[in-house]
Amino acid sequence: MFKLNDAQKAWAKDFFETVVTAVILALIIRTFVIQPFKIPTGSMEPTLIPGDRILVLRYAYGLRIPFTYKRIAKFHSPETGDIVVFNYPEEPMRDFIKRCVGKPGDSVELRNGQIYLNTNPLKTDPFNRVYYYNRGPYGREGEVLHVPQDNYFVLGDNSASSKDSRYWGYVNDKYLIGKALLIYWPPNRIRILK
Repeated sequence: MFKLNDAQKAWAKDFFETVVTAVILALIIRTFVIQPFKIPTGSMEPTLIPGDRILVLRYAYGLRIPFTYKRIAKFHSPETGDIVVFNYPEEPMRDFIKRCVGKPGDSVELRNGQIYLNTNPLKTDPFNRVYYYNRGPYGREGEVLHVPQDNYFVLGDNSASSKDSRYWGYVNDKYLIGKALLIYWPPNRIRILK
């Protein structure tokens, strides 16, 4: 039978403690601080394209208890223009990424391809580069939507090819995962997201 000497036992113990500590730290960082995601569809083109890998700041909007939708701390709320990652309201096990347009209490209207937020057209970048279609049951031409408390109206940057709040309504605060921070892969697309 194989026996370890004292030096080998000490090395094995140190190695095991190092690996366990690294795994625990990685889980804490991934759960509460920053998490990688891969973009699967073109709903956010040209900002994000399929295959882009991004980092999401998980604590940007507060901390959630792991495996629940309960928030233990709330730091900030999404602002208009933030790229947010959230649990898809109709299938919470799936993660979605869209741009926040309307916050609680805002009125949102899609008229002639333009977004009107609280009766004012959004003319800032990237909203001025996209023609927003009125395809879903939410936000039809001439309909003013009032974003309920603790909810957000989100749209994809590729309006013609995005299933977003126009189709399934609002994203409740409890579903927010975090704010998209940067593209880290592929190397030719590395940049901070705005």
